[in-house]
Amino acid sequence: MTDHPSALALSAQLARREVSAVELMQSTLTRIAAINPQVNAIVSLRHPGVLLAEAAAADQAPRKGWLHGIPMAIKDLADVAGLPTTQGSPAFAGSVAASDDLMVQRLRAAGAIIIGKTNTPEFGLGSHTFNPVFGPTRNAFDPTRSAGGSSGGAAVALATGMLCVADGSDMMGSLRNPAGWNNVYGFRPTWGRVPGEPEGDAFLHQLSTNGPMARNPADIAALLDTMAGPDPRQPLALPYEAMLPQIDANVSGRRIGWLGDWGGAYPMEAGILDTCATALDRFGALGCSVTAINPPFPAELLWHSWTTLRSWAVAGSLGPLLDQGLALKPEALWEIEQGRSLTATAIHQASLIRSDWFRCTAELFKNYDALILPSAQVWPFPIDWRWPQTIAGQTMDTYHRWMEVVVPVSLIGLPCLCVPAGFGANKLPIGLQLIAARGADAGVLQLGQAWHRASA
Repeated sequence: MTDHPSALALSAQLARREVSAVELMQSTLTRIAAINPQVNAIVSLRHPGVLLAEAAAADQAPRKGWLHGIPMAIKDLADVAGLPTTQGSPAFAGSVAASDDLMVQRLRAAGAIIIGKTNTPEFGLGSHTFNPVFGPTRNAFDPTRSAGGSSGGAAVALATGMLCVADGSDMMGSLRNPAGWNNVYGFRPTWGRVPGEPEGDAFLHQLSTNGPMARNPADIAALLDTMAGPDPRQPLALPYEAMLPQIDANVSGRRIGWLGDWGGAYPMEAGILDTCATALDRFGALGCSVTAINPPFPAELLWHSWTTLRSWAVAGSLGPLLDQGLALKPEALWEIEQGRSLTATAIHQASLIRSDWFRCTAELFKNYDALILPSAQVWPFPIDWRWPQTIAGQTMDTYHRWMEVVVPVSLIGLPCLCVPAGFGANKLPIGLQLIAARGADAGVLQLGQAWHRASA
């Protein structure tokens, strides 16, 4: 992570004209040409001549914002005008977006030059980035292994120095798992801090959010400040709060609760808990107190609530595509089937569990400034698997059960920063989820910043 300049450092160099946008674009394109064929992280790359012309225009124009002249590629679930939004599905392989999504509009307004897309699983389902349109994205540290997902392309592009900052999205660990598996940072903000698209249901499906990815927390905070802020067409939003000015703080005295494997409820591959526990010592060196705590809520209730609400949401979003006769991958078909079989009472009961868990965390965070869990239950697995069938001898009963460790955050939309925890004996990376109370995004980013500086 330290081999490539940060986005903020590049921004400052561009502002001082120590480097030109053309030079940065050419360097980016050269890096992509050298690295991307081996990892397949960036897709739908625009023509180099057009990108260099846009960079030249940026050099002549007044600075729009901190991203002025910085190349970015957008996760292939979001619309960028003039580029295909395939969602990894053959059904949309030729679909070209007519306009930018709200998030992309905000990035462009800050001066970003959009160079293409980053790869994602089909419809973003499953934390393993492969699809029949572009193929698999390979792990930055071992090309025979998964990059995670669904923001796998973004994580690998960051880890390999093809991008300095990237967007992602997170429903079930999609910002966190690929960050942990590629030794970078991914931040799932409090639900409502970064608005989605002003379309469809705006009240009921509060499971997914956009968020930033980078090689350090300061870049995360800067990109979050660009992505965040209410949209008048959407309810349930948080007021705007700038994170970057707050990120440097003394974290001594902060209290951290280590949840480990949730009292044995989450099976873990050998070495993950040991690697994460060793990494936790760094917080002690920063003056934080780290305490192992018992499971605060039944894991099986969290899983039941999550799978109910997730299937209901997926059935609502992808069900109409099935009704149109479009071919969908087996995991999507299973989600739709599960979602359409639910009764109103079942959905209500799942929401009650979610509400109970939120109230439980309100009590927890009276005693802890952050909670910590591993970012995944397995190391990056072989690229040709669809998903792990077993963990530590325990059979996974769904295509996503192996990612159960992310559910406590996803279910109630808490802010969560994935930080690199280091490498196992297998030389593969894993991360830590730093979790804070709703709205306490700044606090968890401060912990991440202190962690990063202590790691340098």
